[in-house]
Amino acid sequence: MAAQIRVEIEASRHGARLYHLRTQGGEREIDIVVEFGQRIAALEVKTSSAPTGRDARHIAWLRDRLPPDQFAGGVVLHTGPNRYSLGDRIEAVPIAGLWG
Repeated sequence: MAAQIRVEIEASRHGARLYHLRTQGGEREIDIVVEFGQRIAALEVKTSSAPTGRDARHIAWLRDRLPPDQFAGGVVLHTGPNRYSLGDRIEAVPIAGLWG
């Protein structure tokens, strides 16, 4: 998944960079952190077809530690068919939506 997103970002003109975030003790982890300019977006990839707020908890943790204008948003990619909110600026998005 990260490899595909990396290809998409390299093809764009936005000069974004990808990272994986894991705190020193391992209690927080985010699959993909995208930095573009001064803004940050976060992505988690889940095999669930209906992720919950618990699946977005590490994204919410990051959001709450950044200045509001720096956190661009978070996405939990999943295998289900529906897009819906998981909280302030965090969305559950079908993984198929990346190429649709």
